[in-house]
Amino acid sequence: MKIIIQSINPSAWNAIVKGPFIPTKEENGELVPKEWDEIKDDEKRKVQDNEKAKSISTSSLSSHEFFHNTRCKSAKEIWKMVEVTHEGTTNVRRARKHILVSEYEAFLMKNGETILEIQTIFTHIVNHLLGLGKTFEDDGLNIKILNFLTRT
Repeated sequence: MKIIIQSINPSAWNAIVKGPFIPTKEENGELVPKEWDEIKDDEKRKVQDNEKAKSISTSSLSSHEFFHNTRCKSAKEIWKMVEVTHEGTTNVRRARKHILVSEYEAFLMKNGETILEIQTIFTHIVNHLLGLGKTFEDDGLNIKILNFLTRT
């Protein structure tokens, strides 16, 4: 979803990262939101970035996820909800990363498995770890693959 949003409108991704832009004015020593007709054109574009991000995000969701996220007011809220739904909380991600690192370190080719099957499983583990923030050097991955292959 991040790639889709960034490719359609990079500033919409900014609205997700930083939250919605709310133009304000000073009134009686306090900052209050501006009325739509008081907002300058460049500010309107920034306001619309949040709406574009919401539109792109919600159109990328399944119907179940869409209805689950309808109460979200900003694209940032939608993103957080999707993130927790698909990746879990920080503790869940940390536990998942720990389990996947253990699987990666203990990975071996079993009798009867083909190289294609092993490659698929290994790539799956590595991609999940990359998604959780683990980094790898290409040399390390290549050596790992060579080490778990059987002689045959």
